[in-house]
Amino acid sequence: MMESNKSSQAYPMKGGDGVSSYTNNSSYQKSLAEVVMSLIGEAIANKLDVQSFVGGHPFLIADLGCSIGPNTFIAVKNIINSVQLKYQTLKITPTPEFQVFFNDHASNDFNTLFKTLPSDKHYYAAGVPGSFYARLFPRSSFHLIYSSFALHWLSKVPGEVMERGSPAWNKGRVHYGGAEEEVVMAYKQQYERDMHGFLNARAEEVVCGGLVVVLVPGRPNEVPHSKCIGNVLFEILGCCLLEMAKEGKINEETVDHLNLPIYYASPQELEEIVNKNGYFTIDRMEGLPHIAEPETKHAATRLALGIRVGVEAIFKGHLEEETIDELFDSYSKKLEQVPSAYSSGGASIMFAVFRRNDKCY
Repeated sequence: MMESNKSSQAYPMKGGDGVSSYTNNSSYQKSLAEVVMSLIGEAIANKLDVQSFVGGHPFLIADLGCSIGPNTFIAVKNIINSVQLKYQTLKITPTPEFQVFFNDHASNDFNTLFKTLPSDKHYYAAGVPGSFYARLFPRSSFHLIYSSFALHWLSKVPGEVMERGSPAWNKGRVHYGGAEEEVVMAYKQQYERDMHGFLNARAEEVVCGGLVVVLVPGRPNEVPHSKCIGNVLFEILGCCLLEMAKEGKINEETVDHLNLPIYYASPQELEEIVNKNGYFTIDRMEGLPHIAEPETKHAATRLALGIRVGVEAIFKGHLEEETIDELFDSYSKKLEQVPSAYSSGGASIMFAVFRRNDKCY
């Protein structure tokens, strides 16, 4: 029986191809996707058991949380090239046909995604709407699943941080960075529930010997939540909101309802969850160095715009467009004053490869 996706909240990246779209504000994600190309190639060459897949069936790939491109197309091309190379190296013929499923929430701008599909692609493409924290595909059907810059998004804001009177009520903040321990724990527990949902769903969908490859923002094991770059950036954003509330431009209760469903896990946290889940073997997990934004005249503006692309859908449910414009103008100016906030070492991008083992679901 398929699980429902209805309990998951959807906050897609800003669509289209305008100045403030995800397409034009995802160069950081693109640079890291290019950095891990060789790592993905190594994982496919050394760990993907293509010999067990031989049988004339298409090779199925999914990108979960694909957004609107073009980064997803770069990743898919790299994956397919690496799989083709493995078949050639092993002298397995014929090389299978490829089908790629691009997944994101139903409100994602799939129109822009499919309008920009590469004309020279060597695969059949399909879109699959829905939350990746539940089942999306038939049992034992996929050979490789990829997800980049998506798994730090929670399925929803932990309910207790929104409840007045709750020990975890996150009053006056938009995130858990720098908050009380009860707030941090609420976010952590929501992340654990979501990741178990993700792994359980993939355990049903991925064939034995198939791979799940993830690239996800996190924090080094030794870095506390309050020092994680992402959390620091959201803390500054929250301060801008509070300043607007003090000036009477927004209601302070609005700030209390603007918690962001994002959690930056450490490699240790992720490893513990995967091992406890039991359906996957960790073939590789490592932290990639943070690529700091150069401290140029326009660095703060670019960073503020990049963050706006990610969170604007959340804010639109509470703030008018002109208020959001004013907020991020203030945010950009605030970031200019503290360039160290986005150039320190309190961040890590986790690259991990999980192989589906033979544990029965």
